[in-house]
Amino acid sequence: MARTKEHVAELRLLGDAELIERLGESRKELFNLRFQLATGQLDNSARLMEVRKDIARLSTFLRQREIEAAEALELAESNDQ
Repeated sequence: MARTKEHVAELRLLGDAELIERLGESRKELFNLRFQLATGQLDNSARLMEVRKDIARLSTFLRQREIEAAEALELAESNDQ
């Protein structure tokens, strides 16, 4: 559990570009893990779930930032009027 909290704290510090890059890397890793599973070469099947959770976390952080940016823009537009 402690590793997860540290991992989440680390992700919060990353910029949007870094989050997008990590998301892409995680998706590639998931693809490779699924391929290994299908061919019977996967040693650690728990890694599938870890990578899926990482993808969900990264997607959530990006979506939160997207919403915050839209709300800030909306607030700025309403203040201009």
